Amino acid sequence: MKRIESAKNPRVKQWKKLYTKKGREQANAFIIEGPHLVEEAIKNNVSIIEVIVEEEYQVPSAWTIEAAEWYYVPRKVMEGISDTETPQGIAAVCEMINDSEVEVQKGKYLLIDGVQDPGNVGTMIRTADSAGLDGVILGKGTADLYNSKVLRSTQGSVFHLPILKGDLTSYIERFKEINVPVIGTALEGGESFLNNQGLSEFALIVGNEGKGMDKALLEQCDQALYIPIYGKAESLNVAVAAGILLYGIQNQR
Repeated sequence: MKRIESAKNPRVKQWKKLYTKKGREQANAFIIEGPHLVEEAIKNNVSIIEVIVEEEYQVPSAWTIEAAEWYYVPRKVMEGISDTETPQGIAAVCEMINDSEVEVQKGKYLLIDGVQDPGNVGTMIRTADSAGLDGVILGKGTADLYNSKVLRSTQGSVFHLPILKGDLTSYIERFKEINVPVIGTALEGGESFLNNQGLSEFALIVGNEGKGMDKALLEQCDQALYIPIYGKAESLNVAVAAGILLYGIQNQR
């Protein structure tokens, strides 16, 4: 167990770099904060490289973290490496999760096309987990999975199901090969999800907050759905819309 007193320590500087995409890619690692995320990482056998503990924080005795280096730091150092206004006393550096070899099979998937807000992306991953999906696929232009706000917004769901990245066109082709319906989202040319029959298998695509789905991707879909708006709002938040659709299209009777 090591102790670090100074915010200028090289180790601290390295941890701070993990809040940038470049830093994460160079280290093949990401940082999580707070007891809930750390506990979820432990439960799901995520490879934890380092644990950073504020000196007065009491680590739960039930936690078993093998092969990790432990560092104790004072409050001022923890504040310096935290991405939140109020640090929760513990953080951990984890090895990036390799889901790249996971091949999609028949099931239920959420495809995210160019959604840039990390809070929305994290919320959709959490919602997909709650709705019993088999995986989430992040397309080009979507917020980075290991962005700290994405991770916090998932509330640990990032560790519960496969999360893939890549060209959505290739994934659409794969879903069509295995006869999984590909469902787009669009106000124009779409039909109300309320008229849709319940599906046990699907690949639902949601698009950018402002522009919606990429038109080229929309043209490849088997159908497009929209959510009726009864009030005066022009649109729904993309994460809210995804939640309604993920539950709605598999539970219609």
